[in-house]
Amino acid sequence: MSRRIFAGFLKYHTDMNYPRYDRHQSYQWNYDHAPDPVAVDVPNWPAPITLCGKSLKSPLGIPAGPLLNGRWCLYYASLGFDLVTYKTVRSGVRPCYDLPNLQPVSVEMLQGGEADVPIQNQMTGSWAVSYGMPSTEPEVWCADVRLTRELLPEDKLLSVSVVGTIQPDWTLQQLADDYALCARLAVESGADFIEANFSCPNVSTCDGQLYQNPSDCLTVVEKIRQQIGSTPLIGKIGRIMDSTAMQQLLSAIHPFVDALAMTNSIATRVRKADGSYLFDGEMRGICGKATLDASVEQTHMAKQLIEENQFDLDLIGVGGASCLEDVQRYLAAGASAVHLATAAMEAPEIGLNIKSAKAS
Repeated sequence: MSRRIFAGFLKYHTDMNYPRYDRHQSYQWNYDHAPDPVAVDVPNWPAPITLCGKSLKSPLGIPAGPLLNGRWCLYYASLGFDLVTYKTVRSGVRPCYDLPNLQPVSVEMLQGGEADVPIQNQMTGSWAVSYGMPSTEPEVWCADVRLTRELLPEDKLLSVSVVGTIQPDWTLQQLADDYALCARLAVESGADFIEANFSCPNVSTCDGQLYQNPSDCLTVVEKIRQQIGSTPLIGKIGRIMDSTAMQQLLSAIHPFVDALAMTNSIATRVRKADGSYLFDGEMRGICGKATLDASVEQTHMAKQLIEENQFDLDLIGVGGASCLEDVQRYLAAGASAVHLATAAMEAPEIGLNIKSAKAS
């Protein structure tokens, strides 16, 4: 690390203690104790980027997950992130799973298909995520999204993640209608982007695995598009390991989506020290550094197929990025933007550090 870069690194690590998500506290506690925006000098990215036809000051953003409400969005926007994503909302109230919601795991790079990973006490870059996509009622999150967009600087953009809530007797069309309802409400409340969550390993219903069924995914994105007009639509997908499956998904949904965000964690079971399984043996998404290589590879695979087929789709790299080098790997693989979750939750100043390194 050059002396100049190191000086910038020290500046953002020593000037103040940035509040962060407390994984030892409940989801509701963290929701209620969101930090306020901070006044810091944000280094400039060398040139603006374009995502889904919209201009952003840098490729750095926060995906769905860390930003529980508008105050969390405003906080991370003040720390140099230019596209912030409001955590996934539903058409009705959904409580969060019990603790632990973020369980550190001992793991190197994952590819997908691993049987399990062991837990550990110390966070060293990767954790199992177990929230279950909680949500407040629409009246609450709509008002919060509206206020957030009003308070965000004009050069910051707000994405809202939405998901349908499957009921026991529902058809696929009813699920699509529910996705579309949430998307329409978010747009009416001021969202600049809609992100449809088609991948959540922490739920066992079909709404969490839609990306694995291209025809069902098509039904949903077509309905969402009818309700949101020209607002950019991002589809968030999980791990896809072969090009045939990726081709099928891209071919099905590309007329209706503007971008894909990948990869939303890598699913596996989480093993305790005594050999039994946490979360009743159910799969959980592993997020953080362990997903970097697989997600960069998947981004590259998707970009090649997009170019070969001349699809009009942007890509957002998600998973494991924690420094400028990681961001540059995603951009080189074909991503237009790179979103940080785990690393940003652990070190909220990371966007400042990356921008400082880029400017040096």
